[in-house]
Amino acid sequence: MTAAWLRRQLAGVVALALMIAMFVTSRPTFASDGDKERLAGSYGFAPMTIAMPGGAPQKTIRKVNKAYEHISAWISSVGAAIAMNDLDGNGRDDDLVIVDTRTDQVVVTPVPGTGSRYQPFALTYGSLPVNETMAPMGAVPADYNQDGRTDLLVYWWGRTPTLHLQRSTATRLDAAAFEPAELVPGATGAYRGELWNSNVATVADFDGDGRPDIFVGNYFPDGSPVLDNRRDGGVEMNDSLSNAVNGGKDYFFRWTGGTAGDRPTATFSKIDNVLPADVSTGWELGATSLDLDGDALPELLLNNDFGADNLLHNTSTPGKISFSRVKGVRSPVVPKSKTLGNDSFKGMGSDAGDFNHDGVYDFFVSNITTPFGIQESNFQFLSTAKDQAGLRAAFKRGEAPWQDRSAELRTAWSGWGWDPKIEDFDNDGEAEIVQATGFVKGDVNRWPPLQELAASNDGVTRNPKSWPNVTEGGDIAGNQWLAFFAKGDDGRYANLSRQLGLAVPVPTRGIATGDANGDGLIDFAVARQFDAPIYYQNTSKATGSFLGLRLTYDEAASAGPLPAAGSPAIGAQVCVMTPDGRTHLGRVDGGSGHSGKRAHAVHIGLGANVTGPLKVHLTWRDRTGQAREQDLQLSPGWHSIQLGSTAKEK
Repeated sequence: MTAAWLRRQLAGVVALALMIAMFVTSRPTFASDGDKERLAGSYGFAPMTIAMPGGAPQKTIRKVNKAYEHISAWISSVGAAIAMNDLDGNGRDDDLVIVDTRTDQVVVTPVPGTGSRYQPFALTYGSLPVNETMAPMGAVPADYNQDGRTDLLVYWWGRTPTLHLQRSTATRLDAAAFEPAELVPGATGAYRGELWNSNVATVADFDGDGRPDIFVGNYFPDGSPVLDNRRDGGVEMNDSLSNAVNGGKDYFFRWTGGTAGDRPTATFSKIDNVLPADVSTGWELGATSLDLDGDALPELLLNNDFGADNLLHNTSTPGKISFSRVKGVRSPVVPKSKTLGNDSFKGMGSDAGDFNHDGVYDFFVSNITTPFGIQESNFQFLSTAKDQAGLRAAFKRGEAPWQDRSAELRTAWSGWGWDPKIEDFDNDGEAEIVQATGFVKGDVNRWPPLQELAASNDGVTRNPKSWPNVTEGGDIAGNQWLAFFAKGDDGRYANLSRQLGLAVPVPTRGIATGDANGDGLIDFAVARQFDAPIYYQNTSKATGSFLGLRLTYDEAASAGPLPAAGSPAIGAQVCVMTPDGRTHLGRVDGGSGHSGKRAHAVHIGLGANVTGPLKVHLTWRDRTGQAREQDLQLSPGWHSIQLGSTAKEK
């Protein structure tokens, strides 16, 4: 064996060594049944039926464009959504907003077990044009007219979003308590507005002027009559399975004004062309908005079906919304498909949390991870930046310093993933991940033709005729259930769904979280696709204390017969250092995820033996757009804090 021969073989030897190393370091491992049983002892969730209004006809599939009839179940696979918030102003997040795909209604109903404060009701639309070629896809609670009352934004397939503003004159919470209005102004009568197919929306102060802005991400291309069964054509599918950029455009809206009263108003200016064309026309299914680098301007992570997730660094100034795209740095041992911004999986939703307590947010992203089906992986992106200053420097270089650790942390595989939520459900100071999974439920296995499509050339995917039959009765991942990842003593996670009674074989879509009964334990509610939603009351054994903050602006709410929740300081951040040296982060979330929206209140599990006052660092922008920060000494438990030029406990 000569030296020359060895030199000729060196490249192959190195490649083989890298392949072996990657297999050893990334091969799937799972927690043992014993470890799962031990971990599950800390948690408990009691399923409860959610009251819904009756009388509306129910369906199990949508009417679709004739060009989509052979994939009608596929086209009907999204739309179930859920949010938890305080709509009636009683100081608790004990109200649910549900998009029910069985009726295409947007329903407001009390959280089970919180009293019969009002009867469940469906939103009405007044003179706004709504017809059978339209369907609601989700709802985002926020104070859109800045009067201190919680309103709703509903986004749709088949039209532009609608606003539903709480009347300050309302004497009870019912359909008449909300004034319907267009987000994009249009004429009454037959709908003549823009035809959008929106699948995600989130609220944040993107330009830093102290007022809420709105992001709306669209799926099918603008103008596509997806749900018009009188039409045959005018629609298309994605032009790639890994890099599709022919979807609907993304839009931003800047707040310009609002009034209260019996006919409240909210006005927003639509901002076009904020994002580059190849970012704006991804097939959006999820978005997470939050300030990552500490400048009080929220970044935006966009999750695209059939293509890369896009992390956008906020470079806005008051009155002008702008972003720059940042990407993960490639390395020889990390595939392109698992590099943030270059990844090619099916991004279905995301959330942010600080998994390793280093003071920098990490991400969890849902993908399709079905063994013997389509085996991608979820992403658990952990930050490699030392601190926020290091992160800002990386952003300036166009870099996104996060690495996927899902395989070694055992969160890579769960099913056909959708909405994830990161919360500390037992207050031990470590966050868990609950994730919706499943696709379409039926009796006939349609995985084989889908696998054929997944192996096809991108040149044929754009034409709907190239897609395999998936009609009513077809089944793809229809028996999958919620995933519940909890961290073990070794730092790796175990999926405890079976042990916790969450393994219900029904496709789920959205997850809403919040503390509905004020006991300091986070509850959650789940939207199911063409099935009844379900609420899980947290009955866990709390293994530590918690800090709960309701952060609202220090403005008087509009006077009226019903109390008001106050205008949430969306984007405000909380940082707490516990005596054990761990950093804990929290934020007022404006609607991160796929189709589930967490409550505005901030909840942080502190862990065991934390009893005395803690130094709590708050950062926010006041109504003038000025960035503020302040330290408070707060004891564990719930607190109401009003934010203006300073932070004051109410």
